[in-house]
Amino acid sequence: MNLAVFSPRGLGEEALNGTLSPQAMIDMYRLMYLSRRIDDREILLKRQNKIFFQVSGAGHEALQVGAALALRPGYDWFLPYYRDRALCLALGISPSDMFLQAVGAGTDPQSGGRQMPCHWSSKPLHVVSTSSSTATQMLHAIGCAEAGRYYSARPESAKKAEGDYRQFEDVEFHGDEVVLACIGEGSTSEGEFWEALNTASNQKLPVIFMIEDNGYAISVPVEVNTPGGNISRLVANFPHFQFQEIDGTDVETCLRAFQKAAAWCRAGNGPAFVHGHCIRPYSHSLSDDDKLYRSAAEREADAMRDPIHCMQMRLLRENIVTTEQITELEHKWDKEVIEAADAALTAPLPPVDSIMKHVYSEQLDITNPPFADERAAEAGSAPGKSKSSQGSAPRTMADLINACLHDEMRRDERIVVYGEDVADASREAVLGEAKGKGGVFKLTAGLQAEFGGERVFNSPLAEANIVGRAIGYAVRGMKPIVEIQFFDYIWPAMHQIRNELALMRWRSNGVWGSPVVIRVPIGGYLTGGAIYHSQCGESIFTHIPGLRIAMPSNALDANGLLRTAIRGADPVMFLEHKRLYRETYGRAPYPGPDFAIPFGKARTVREGTDVTLVTYGAVVPRALQAAQMAERKHNIAVEIIDLRTLNPYDWEAIAESVRKTSRVVIAHEDMLSWGYGAELAARIADELFEDLDAPVKRVAGMDTFVAYQPVLEDAILPQPEKILQAIVDLKAW
Repeated sequence: MNLAVFSPRGLGEEALNGTLSPQAMIDMYRLMYLSRRIDDREILLKRQNKIFFQVSGAGHEALQVGAALALRPGYDWFLPYYRDRALCLALGISPSDMFLQAVGAGTDPQSGGRQMPCHWSSKPLHVVSTSSSTATQMLHAIGCAEAGRYYSARPESAKKAEGDYRQFEDVEFHGDEVVLACIGEGSTSEGEFWEALNTASNQKLPVIFMIEDNGYAISVPVEVNTPGGNISRLVANFPHFQFQEIDGTDVETCLRAFQKAAAWCRAGNGPAFVHGHCIRPYSHSLSDDDKLYRSAAEREADAMRDPIHCMQMRLLRENIVTTEQITELEHKWDKEVIEAADAALTAPLPPVDSIMKHVYSEQLDITNPPFADERAAEAGSAPGKSKSSQGSAPRTMADLINACLHDEMRRDERIVVYGEDVADASREAVLGEAKGKGGVFKLTAGLQAEFGGERVFNSPLAEANIVGRAIGYAVRGMKPIVEIQFFDYIWPAMHQIRNELALMRWRSNGVWGSPVVIRVPIGGYLTGGAIYHSQCGESIFTHIPGLRIAMPSNALDANGLLRTAIRGADPVMFLEHKRLYRETYGRAPYPGPDFAIPFGKARTVREGTDVTLVTYGAVVPRALQAAQMAERKHNIAVEIIDLRTLNPYDWEAIAESVRKTSRVVIAHEDMLSWGYGAELAARIADELFEDLDAPVKRVAGMDTFVAYQPVLEDAILPQPEKILQAIVDLKAW
């Protein structure tokens, strides 16, 4: 008897009404059985304290194997969640690789010992790195599907290019590819699930939503999570979808359902929704005990529907195998699992010195990129391709950000720009009579007019949707530049930024990257901005490893740093101070289409010998006013260091200046307590203590929010007079 695993692609392309061969049925049972036995072996290893966590896919095997065998690994794209063992096994992730992850081996190809077991990843198979965060992957699936459609329409954009992130991205796409997005029924309560349905429906994307409904979200039953206890009833009116609700314990039923769903998607009809009713014969994980919240009768009823038992009985009932043959097969498969587990237990552990590897890209370091020499083109040498890039007259920060976006979109066809209100007009027909919006601050004005609505478009009003889709675009080698309209409204996207965007490279041990650029207007000094249009809070994001952060203070720096962010290979949060967009301070001529500034390189705005003042953003011009008053009124020479980027920051520039002046003031707009300046002050005190002649002083916003009334706003935010007082007090120490 042939015991090879049946070809997933071949089985998926069988006629929908074809009869499964005996060998196909044996192969399907093998995958289901192996998945269950791997679970069982991990449970044993956890109880022996040889692994550290276990989460089971038991009861879901039939649904997952049916889905995998209807699709094409390495051709289609897969966004699983942590219960999808049988799916990934059927796609081609081996039992050995699963046990390597369970023991946290250094040779684990999915994460190198960084993620828990069952957090899947395989670039050759197109299995995108999984996190523990439920529902976040739904939006990644949307971005993946959008990227595939984009490449199919513009195949030239997939070509590699030297000197930027494209050099390291191997792009694969197919015109009829499908994206499978997997989720448990409990996680359909999450907002990202509904946001994903929204965009998939609107754009008729080839995404199959696989709902694995075992009736419980840990201990919470489905009727508590889902109104009416059935997610299919709630989503039934989304347009363009094909809907199926099936018995998720019958593998042939599942296979046929996913064959139909794949055919629907490949034909360009839109997304599909397959709701499979499964069981959960084991507890949520070994940290849970379902006997605490489930009755014995309910657990016994589930056992009667166990897909492993049902498939075994079918093979025997239809005389596909005898009792002796199935016993022989199961014994062989058991041995395969035991051998894989035993081998993993002897695998080398990850070396401690590898911990910091892949936090950021090693292939393209944006602190020293080959394209960033900070040299502007000669005056008058602008190419004249757009109004924003003509001539050598000083331009505002808003102008030079817009010019950079125009330049980079001409240079790199993989760039897409989207967010709330960023397009000139979603209804393009009106542009003949209407000027177009181009963002609430007009920084994306004209981009849609030049590059079209497929490259510049408006998103739904949903910040998680904006960032989550961008991650899907980016893992497929594209460069999404997205805008969060105001920093004050970024918080719905925090989950995607912290747990997905910044972590993608590190958690996959360098296999996947996500070089998204998030543009964010930030800050106060607006007069009337109030609580929800004046916040800072950059220190919250500087605490996230893997995320680069820029906050320029002038037009030239904004242009050069944005260009580096776009060409780089790391995710970047690009903070643009709203007050500085059109200020007289910091205007500069257009520097040319290749002007770029490395991250982590500060600029000395003003030379001085008495006090070092470290700052960034909109406090820079206020620090200059304070320094001028300090020299004029008190004969104090202040040296001002503009950090320009907050992660990384230029420690060498700070240290060199402090050694010269022996006194330092740190000034920033955000709140004083637990603010960005606290970390700088602590490091200066720690590493430069012997160079100091006085304590480190901080000047910052009050520990409150920004008020609407200008009198209050002026008192809350640091003003030149407050900075001056700190300088004078420090010099007198």
